[in-house]
Amino acid sequence: MSIYDFTVKTIHGEEKTLADYKGNVLLIVNTASKCGFTPQYEELQELYEQYRDKGLVVLGFPCNQFGHQEPGTEEEIYEFCQLNYGVTFPMFAKIDVNGEHAHPLFIYLTEKAPGVFGTKAIKWNFTKFLVDRNGNVVERFAPQTKPSELKKEIEKLL
Repeated sequence: MSIYDFTVKTIHGEEKTLADYKGNVLLIVNTASKCGFTPQYEELQELYEQYRDKGLVVLGFPCNQFGHQEPGTEEEIYEFCQLNYGVTFPMFAKIDVNGEHAHPLFIYLTEKAPGVFGTKAIKWNFTKFLVDRNGNVVERFAPQTKPSELKKEIEKLL
């Protein structure tokens, strides 16, 4: 099993395989539109713009499991991201990242990169997973870690 074996649904409802991103460095983030960390969308977009030509792809996965901070529909989420942060990186359909309905991708990510004290559960919105060009989950970053703080780690993988 590798990260490239997962299929996800885009924010527009189309099925997409992560194999389409083979050879790229991935930054996978669970997002929310009404969170204190929501302004991180701006830095995620900046990272994407700065490094996409070198092979970085940011993948955003909206999630409503933390304080119900992503209550909207996919269309509302997409419009919010476009209007407020000019997001152009790939966004996906709303998912669960914890619990019995957790998306298999996030089960995989949390197994490969557990959190503090080995916990697999995601604590909050904007938890970030960095994946190298070979599909290896390299590191997990806490919600409060700003995307701009990941530049050195990203550059090492590019």
